[in-house]
Amino acid sequence: MKRVIILIAILQGVLMSANLEAIKIGKNTIPFIFEEDRHLPIISMQLVFRNSGFLTDSKDGLVKLTAKLLNEGTKRDGSVGFATKLENRAINLSAQTGAETFVIELNSLKSEFNRGVELLKELLKDPNYTDETLKKIKTQTMGELKRKESDFDYISALTMRGMVFPNTKLARPSLGTVESIKDINLSDIRDYISSHITMGNAIVVMGGDINSSEATKLAIGILKELPDTKSKPLPTLKAVGKNQIKEVAVESKQAYIYFGAPLYIPYNSKERYLSKVASFILGSSGFGSRLMEEIRVKRGLAYSAYSRFAINRTYSYFWGYLQTKVASKEEAIESVKEVISKFLEKGATEEELESAKKFLLGSEPLRNETLSQRLHRAFQEFYQDRPIGSTLKDLEKIQNIKLDELNSFIKRHTEIDKLSFSVVTKK
Repeated sequence: MKRVIILIAILQGVLMSANLEAIKIGKNTIPFIFEEDRHLPIISMQLVFRNSGFLTDSKDGLVKLTAKLLNEGTKRDGSVGFATKLENRAINLSAQTGAETFVIELNSLKSEFNRGVELLKELLKDPNYTDETLKKIKTQTMGELKRKESDFDYISALTMRGMVFPNTKLARPSLGTVESIKDINLSDIRDYISSHITMGNAIVVMGGDINSSEATKLAIGILKELPDTKSKPLPTLKAVGKNQIKEVAVESKQAYIYFGAPLYIPYNSKERYLSKVASFILGSSGFGSRLMEEIRVKRGLAYSAYSRFAINRTYSYFWGYLQTKVASKEEAIESVKEVISKFLEKGATEEELESAKKFLLGSEPLRNETLSQRLHRAFQEFYQDRPIGSTLKDLEKIQNIKLDELNSFIKRHTEIDKLSFSVVTKK
C-alpha cells in the first residue's frame, strides 16, 4: 500500500507538467495543451480538429481520402518535391483521421521545427488539388478495398458495428466503397477542408524543447492560415441492444467472431475508473481475464479471446473478438454469453480486483515514458471534459475501490448482455 502511495506521489510530481492554456485570435479561443520537455532536442505538435472525423462523411470514404490528399504535399511542389523537402530535414508531417477528429501532426528536431511550421503553412495554403493526385489516391484506396475483401477480421468487425449501430456512419466502411470513391471529386475535398479544417474546430497539442511563449507564437502563425469558422457538433449515436447472430459466408477454415452490445457509460462519467477495472477483469487483460481463462485455457476454443469497453464522446459500446474452428463456432458463442452473464450476475472476485489494481497501478509509469504519451493523455482528458491530471486522481480511486463498489457497478450494466454476434465463416 505504501509503495502505491509513493508511486502516485512521484507520478503527480513528474507528470503534471502538461498544461491547458488558451490562444485568442479575434473572437476565437483555441485550446492549447502544452508541455515543456528539455530532455531531447525535439518538438512535437498536433492540430486536432473536432467534429471532423469520418462520422462527418458526406460520401463514404471522403474524410479518409482527404487525409491522403494532404499527405501528397502541395500543388506547387507536387508529392515528390514536397516529400523531398521534408526528408532533407528529417521532418515528419502527416494527416490522419479517426471517427470524431481529423489530425495534422508535425514532428522534428528543434533545429528544423521552424522550417517544418513553414512547410505546414504551405500545405494549408496550397493542397495538391490536381486530377492526377486525386486519381492516384483513389487507385490506392480501391486497392485497399480490394484487399479488404479477403480480410475476414475486417468484414466481421464491420458487420458487427452495423448490427450494433444500424443506419449510422459506424455501419459504413470508413475507407468507403468502390462506388463511393469513384463518386468523390476535388470539390468534395475542398468543401470538406474549408468547412472542417478550421480555426473554430482546432485544438493545439504541443510539447518538447521549446518554451510556452515560443510555442504559442508558432501556433498562432499556423492557426491564422485556417478559415475562421466552426462546424456543428457531432450527434450522439446510440447502440442497439438486440440478441442476434449474423453469418457471412466465405472460403475459410476458421470462424471469425466479433460481438458487440450497448454500454451506457457517458464519455465524461465519474465512474470511468470503475469501467476500466471491470473491463480489465472481464476481457482486456489478456491471460487472467475471464474470457481468456474460460474460452482458451479451460475450453480450448480459441487462441485468443478479448473484449473492450469503448467509451467515446459520441458513442460507447462493448465489443470483443475471438477466432475458432468452424465446428466450434456455436460452442464459442454460447461460452461468451455464459461468461458475460455470470460476470453480470456475480461480479468480480477479491482476487481479480487485487490483481487488476496491481497491474493498473504498477504499469502506470510505462504509459507515461514519452512526451507523445503524456501529450496524448492530456489531450484525452481535455477532450473528455476532464481536468488535466485527472487520470492520476483515478489511480487513487482505483487503489481505494472496494469489491462491493465494483460489483454494484458491474451489476448495473446489464445492457452488455444484449449481444450481437457477427460470424464470418466457411460457406
